[in-house]
Amino acid sequence: MVARAPHGSNQPPRIIVRKVYVEAHGSHHGGAWKVAYADFVTAMMAFFLLMWLLGATTEKQRKALADYFAPTLVEFRQNSAGSNGLFGGESIIDKDNYPHKAAQTGTRSLTIPAGAQGGDDVGTGERGSLKSAGAMQAEDRQSFRELQRRLSATLAGEARFSRLRNQVRFVQTRDGMRIDLMDDADYSMFDVGTTALVADADALVALVGESLSRLPNTIMIRGHTDSLRYNDPLNMNNWMLSSGRAEATRRRLATAGVPEDRFERIEGVADREPMIARDPADPRNRRVAITVLYRRGMSR
Repeated sequence: MVARAPHGSNQPPRIIVRKVYVEAHGSHHGGAWKVAYADFVTAMMAFFLLMWLLGATTEKQRKALADYFAPTLVEFRQNSAGSNGLFGGESIIDKDNYPHKAAQTGTRSLTIPAGAQGGDDVGTGERGSLKSAGAMQAEDRQSFRELQRRLSATLAGEARFSRLRNQVRFVQTRDGMRIDLMDDADYSMFDVGTTALVADADALVALVGESLSRLPNTIMIRGHTDSLRYNDPLNMNNWMLSSGRAEATRRRLATAGVPEDRFERIEGVADREPMIARDPADPRNRRVAITVLYRRGMSR
């Protein structure tokens, strides 16, 4: 800029140079400090939240929280995060966990106890591994042989059972071992046309019950009659008689020591399954069949 010289003066005009610096508007109060302040406030909030958590939780809860933030350290820790779940705090995709894809060769497997039931006697040993079907069947067969030997020895050795030796028959079936208590032309286990056991038969059923009470196997009882009819089938018939005799046998076994939950099926089939098929009226068709069943899942 050139200024005008004073009037009447030969002095050269003074030259005034004004430099203008253009600065960003509001640079003295920019936003960088706000970011730093927000970080500081967030850190303080996290700190006070941590202090609150430490004061408001138990030691057990704090341990679970610590394990949650260090998942690679969790193998199987009692009371730690997830330890009471299905996989014990581990992931299903862990290398050694349950195989779920072709590329994974886990060392664990999902298993179901024999008969889909647990209990103290599921293992083969004291603390045992899962019993195989073959092992359980072998045990049951051995138990059945011992039961037959013991009952046969008692029947042969005690005078009170001398007349009943021919009334008892042991039969191996696909369901287990069946003990048939049969009538014949000279002897009847029940009073004629009733569900009342005669004295000798009552003692025999009690003997069978004492032996069965020592086994874990369940029991099925089936009543049978001959083909002789009643005059009034609406009042009394062979279906009612056979089922009533099966129930009377069950009650006697129960009083001899067989627990209630061991009875799996009680039924009467009248004369529909005769032992002497050629002569449905044969008295040997009148019988009660007590079947000691294989343990669940073991029927063959």
